[in-house]
Amino acid sequence: MFGYRSNVPKVRLTTDRLVVRLVYDRDAFRLAEYYAQNRVFLKPWEPIRDESHCYPSGWQARLSMINELHKQGGAYYFALLDPDEKEICGVANFSNVVRGAFHACYLGYSLGEKWQGKGLMFEALTSAVRYMQRTQNIHRIMANYMPHNSRSGNLLARLGFEKEGYAKNYLLIDGQWQDHVLTALTTKDWTLGR
Repeated sequence: MFGYRSNVPKVRLTTDRLVVRLVYDRDAFRLAEYYAQNRVFLKPWEPIRDESHCYPSGWQARLSMINELHKQGGAYYFALLDPDEKEICGVANFSNVVRGAFHACYLGYSLGEKWQGKGLMFEALTSAVRYMQRTQNIHRIMANYMPHNSRSGNLLARLGFEKEGYAKNYLLIDGQWQDHVLTALTTKDWTLGR
């Protein structure tokens, strides 16, 4: 439009059963629907969300900030969609990206209730982690989970994440400070300037 070009990276990864791509402005309705449908299911695993998380208008404002983070390379927020890209099955976020002497980020993710137990998050994260390591040249991806969330712990172990520690009262989840197991995945063959 009038010579304007967006600097937001276009990232679209495909797996056997999913499209894993960066979120963009037109995802406001889908994201609101995902969080509204899974509000009760996700509640024990997430920070307290305000009402705007379930409305497109709330996501429009959020997506504007997220797109700015994408442009700056400070975070990468992925939607996990069905092959026709009509419904969001889950999300995977690589946030707090730091370069310099660290080349690291944090991974967070959730999968909708009706998509549980099908191996979809493993499929999606295998692709997204590979993108972060190979294309974004990230050396260390950190992911943390509550000790009683064995499914998340098993998923991370299956992806190759190694336990590195235990943090007491680490994150405010569902209104309570929760302990977390700290894990990380490092890129063994990482080189500067890939």
